[in-house]
Amino acid sequence: MDEQSRNTYSSKYLCKLLVEYRKPLLIILAAAAVLAVIFSSRHFITPLYKSTTIIYPTSSNSISKVLISTTYQSEKDIMNFGEDEQTEQMLQVLNSNRVRDKVISRFNLMEHYDIRPDSKYPYTRLNKLYDSRIKFRRTEYNAVKITVLDSDAALSARIANEIAEIFDSTMNQMQKEVAVEAFRIVEQEYNTLVAEMNMLEDSLNTLRKLGVFDYESQVEMLSQQLAVELGKGNNQGIKNIQEQLDVLAEYGGASYAINERLDNDRLQLSLVKSKYEEAKVDATEFIPHKFVVTSAFQAERKAYPVRWIIVVVTVLSTLLLLIFCIVAYDRSKDFFRREAETEAATDRKGKHLEKE
Repeated sequence: MDEQSRNTYSSKYLCKLLVEYRKPLLIILAAAAVLAVIFSSRHFITPLYKSTTIIYPTSSNSISKVLISTTYQSEKDIMNFGEDEQTEQMLQVLNSNRVRDKVISRFNLMEHYDIRPDSKYPYTRLNKLYDSRIKFRRTEYNAVKITVLDSDAALSARIANEIAEIFDSTMNQMQKEVAVEAFRIVEQEYNTLVAEMNMLEDSLNTLRKLGVFDYESQVEMLSQQLAVELGKGNNQGIKNIQEQLDVLAEYGGASYAINERLDNDRLQLSLVKSKYEEAKVDATEFIPHKFVVTSAFQAERKAYPVRWIIVVVTVLSTLLLLIFCIVAYDRSKDFFRREAETEAATDRKGKHLEKE
């Protein structure tokens, strides 16, 4: 390998080439910089404005368990910020189709992004634009950062702030779907118990009209009176007491059983009623599921494109390409020169042999 080949990519060799071709290099780099400035203007690239909202999830999603329930024991407070689990849940909901569809519908993003519904793959293009311009990221402090890029600075801020509210409404909607069904089941059980207790009370009222109030105490009292009347020999009194004892004998067992069942139902009703009240609160009341730490505001300067970065990258890329081209050109020139010298030497040698 000759000296030229060994030093093809040495710094000295490259500097020599750059100095040798400095004029065309400077002209081409200047032209690349000017073109980069022109093509990075708003006439060719739509400027985008960035707005961000930072929100924290709440630590609990059930207001009834935290504020009403006396049996639910937890260290979670409704005013505390959520931890890893709640942050992950928030990210999953924000990235769900429920939130995406609401944002697209509320701000008519298909029209705003200039996508025609009758074009080819409109929803695929819409989703790609949505994913590239609306992003959700978990911060190092377990918060969620909502970032929105849009050509309209005011709309960018509105979307970022509205997404936080859409998250709240989506969480409530998802939980209400379960809470309403749970409330229906508990309400049905509660109403069944109340209806049963009313029926038992009606039966007791019927027995009371027959003179059956408290079976055990009445039997004890009548037995004592019967003994007294027997001692007196009062046949009419004995007959009256015996009639009452006969009524107690016939209906006393039913009265006792009904009272026992009522006691059990009252205990069950107290438990079901607490669940009923909790389920009713969960099905009818709303609580925020997020704390807004930073609200989005209208950006004053565009976030994209950053013109100086485009110019620098363009100039550096052009420079590298030019260096490659110059080296290739110089090597090819050297190669053809050596080929020409070899061919000339061969011709001279052939002529010399012919002369001999």
